[in-house]
Formats: sequence, C-alpha cells, structure tokens
Amino acid sequence: MEKRQLSIAKIPPGPGLRIVHLSDLHLRSLPNHFAAAAATVNQLRPDLILLTGDYLDQARRLDGAISFMRLLKADGGIFAVQGNWEYWARLEGEPLRRKLAAAGVELLIDERRDLLIRGIPLSILGIDYPSASDSLEKIKRTAQTDRLNIVLSHVPAFGHDTLAPLADLILSGHTHGGQIRLPGVRPLYLPRFSAPFVSGLYRVTTNRIPLYVNRGLGTSVLPLRFFCPPEIALLQLQSPPAGQLPY
Repeated sequence: MEKRQLSIAKIPPGPGLRIVHLSDLHLRSLPNHFAAAAATVNQLRPDLILLTGDYLDQARRLDGAISFMRLLKADGGIFAVQGNWEYWARLEGEPLRRKLAAAGVELLIDERRDLLIRGIPLSILGIDYPSASDSLEKIKRTAQTDRLNIVLSHVPAFGHDTLAPLADLILSGHTHGGQIRLPGVRPLYLPRFSAPFVSGLYRVTTNRIPLYVNRGLGTSVLPLRFFCPPEIALLQLQSPPAGQLPY
C-alpha cells in the first residue's frame, strides 16, 4: 500500500479527506488476495473510494470486478470512470453504468458529481477514456473554481493544461507501473496515453496540479508482476500548514 499526504489550499484546517484510489483490476473471479485487498481498503475507513478504469479480465467478463466492488465501503461514496478494456469488450456506457450501480459504484462519463464531506464542497469530475479534447472541454464547462475538484481519468497523458486552474488533484491508472520492471530501468513497454508517466506522484501544468498514477491491482496480458507490486493508494488531503504553499 502507498500512502501520500497532499496539502491542498481548498482543504480547511481539520481532519481533511481520506481517499482510497484503485485502478486496473482486470478481474475474472474473486481470488483470496483480492478479497483481502477489499478488507484492507475498508480498514482504512476512506471518505471516498475512486476507481480509474479497466475492471475486466482477459475473457472480457465483469463478474469478478463486480464481486470485488460489492465488498468496498466508503461513507462518501464510490466513483469510477471507464478504461480502454471496457471499450474493447463493448461493455461501456449505460450497460456498464447499470452493472456498477448494482455494486454501489457510480460511473461518471464526462460528468461531475457534487458532494459535501465534513463541510468541504467537492466535485468528482469523471473524464471518459481516452480523455480526448472534447471530454476535457465538457468537464471544463461544468467545473467551478470554488469547489475542490478531483479529476478521474483512466490515462495519465492528456491535455492537463485544459484543466488548469480548475483541477486540484488528478487520479489515473492505465500504466500498471510497467508491470514487469528491472531495478533502476524505465519500463520496456507502456500502453498508449501513458508516457512520460509511469507511477506515483507527478506535478503537471504551471499550476503544479498533483497527478497520481496508480500501478493497479491486477495484471494484463501476462499474469505476473516483477519489481512492480500491485497498489492500494491512500491519499490524505489536508490543509497546508501555516506559511506553507499548497502541494
């Protein structure tokens, strides 16, 4: 599990927000280690669980992912966007929305969802794969600068500048962190719409918006990882200490 603390100006003093970010499940069934991962997520008592795409397995079935999602709990809700695998399987759009809703997950397709958690007005902005310019413009028109704006995009490499200065945090997946790595060497392969991002925390645009790229919980093509473990990300959003700049 990865833990990150992010200071964001729109977070008032106090406990802040606890967000669990998950991505790239690629689940066929519900193996024991995924059930254990769900239990770990719930023990973290997140305010929000945010999912950034690619829930299907190699056989393009969703059953395992739905079983996993049903185990997750977050008082503020669970929100998701689509990835490329959902499109490859032709299980995107409204059919996917209905299936995820039955598991307690709200799918956002170029949509904004407003929440109020501990007095913090925030918006989840879900950008559809592949975060093309029309999706970005649509989200940009709906966003409000006086709200905490958390952007979900399956892919990390897109026109971030379009969202500046509206976005306060961007969450992505897609890369698997390279999945198979050699120590100290960049991944031999990253999928389209990844580079230069691999995994972890980046700053994008002149506003230095934090972009977090999750390595994912599952695998694709090859059922193994090497020097690239699966990831549950716990992001603690908090008010900047007095005299400190945000981020």
